[in-house]
Amino acid sequence: MSWNRRHFLFSAAGLTALAAQGKPRVAAIVTEYRYYSHADVICGRILEGYSPNNRRVESRTEIVSMYTDQIAPKDMSRDLAAKHGFKIYPTIAEALTLGGKDLAVDAVLLIGEHGEYPRNSRGQKMYPRYELFEPIVEVFRESGKVVPLFNDKHLSYSWEKAKKMYDTAQAMKIPFMAGSSIPVTVRVPELEIPFGSKVEHAVAVGYGDMDAYGFHTLETLQCMVERREGAETGVASVEWLENEAVWKWRDGDGKWSVPLLNAALATSPKTKPGRMEDNTKNPVLFLVNYHDGLQSAVYMLNGHSSGFLFSAKLAGRPEPVATHMGFTSGGRALPHFDGLVKCIEDLFVTGKPVYPVERTLLTTGVLAFAFDSREQKKRVDTPELSIRYRAPKDVFLQRS
Repeated sequence: MSWNRRHFLFSAAGLTALAAQGKPRVAAIVTEYRYYSHADVICGRILEGYSPNNRRVESRTEIVSMYTDQIAPKDMSRDLAAKHGFKIYPTIAEALTLGGKDLAVDAVLLIGEHGEYPRNSRGQKMYPRYELFEPIVEVFRESGKVVPLFNDKHLSYSWEKAKKMYDTAQAMKIPFMAGSSIPVTVRVPELEIPFGSKVEHAVAVGYGDMDAYGFHTLETLQCMVERREGAETGVASVEWLENEAVWKWRDGDGKWSVPLLNAALATSPKTKPGRMEDNTKNPVLFLVNYHDGLQSAVYMLNGHSSGFLFSAKLAGRPEPVATHMGFTSGGRALPHFDGLVKCIEDLFVTGKPVYPVERTLLTTGVLAFAFDSREQKKRVDTPELSIRYRAPKDVFLQRS
């Protein structure tokens, strides 16, 4: 039977049958598995339980197979396979078929983060997420069925590859979700943009590597502004500014961002005293302009702040709303991943994404075109990012 004649669907009846069989069986496809890698902090929670909202729960799914693209010097996967009884396979296809001919798992977890991979001339680390995705969907094609698939963080460093992943998932009706821990972690103070609000301007603040953490900061922005009136309409242009050009824009055309920037910085205990101009040696600014007219500014302020912060001016409110997302403190390691793993398991158990994958596609594209802007030293128009979607009104986020 040809691919375009097959019926690809993860059905409610299939989920009912799956529930009767026990925990959904997961194939984990990872770049490497070492201490504190994303494979460790995500797969480790599925293997041994975790604590969303600071309440211990046992995982609802079971990792039964794994493929590691690289073996780290201090690899953990082999010891964990012996401890938990899953098998590590030499190919992605075998991990999904459990060594047979047909798809034999109920969900696939793709973690293409960490490992020894090159950077391109633009400074992006070329993680092989697309290259790992392709063998997964080939097994789906050959088997004539699909299962839920989660992709950790952005879809690819390349817009073209990311769009191919999205288009393939749409065509094959794969229950597909992607993204990082930041949108679903604790927010201090707790803040959700009231659904359907008119957002006049928005600011996000981040830090760290412009590729890896630039994505986190763009997610900080997008998971909030997607709730504005009229739903998401996509991004019309992106511009990368750096060094003195950041302060020149802030004090000129971007004066509107100053009260929002200050409100965002005030939410973080990790904002350094003193002037941001003195503390930040190499500031970077992404200007993200949406099709519906929303203007937003994403400041990367290494040395002045180390958190993921958001602020917005809402119509009818005199003062900005602001929050700090991310890294809660306490006795357990990296608790922000507890919320992400809960959402991943929700996808795997129900077959329904918790939030739209279009959010991740859009933030992936904004970051990729920001690197284009840096290379071209000018604003880049982005008709490719005319991505429309409606955010869910009620979403999960950790509150403890």
